[in-house]
Amino acid sequence: MPLRPLSDRIVVIRSAPASKSVGGLFVPDNAQEKPVQGRIIAVGTGKRLQSGKQCEMTLEVGQQVLFAKYSGTEVEMDGVQQLLLREDDILGVIEEQERPETD
Repeated sequence: MPLRPLSDRIVVIRSAPASKSVGGLFVPDNAQEKPVQGRIIAVGTGKRLQSGKQCEMTLEVGQQVLFAKYSGTEVEMDGVQQLLLREDDILGVIEEQERPETD
């Protein structure tokens, strides 16, 4: 059952938590922190301004985003943990960098 966000809300699936520390040690499940990045799977239509105009969303489905640690509302749909956020809760978009070709 897909979740369709309203207004300026988006639905994000968190990225998988790191199972290894930077030093190479394995981190047990109960000690792992929830990631603060994820992939957008649905976006709303946009915020309605006081003038009555619709402000379009600047985010798109499929983008990788960063968000605040304690923002949004966690929802479980069909056994999948999802996060429902406002567009304002998004701190940044992770963009793919093109790598120069090496010969």
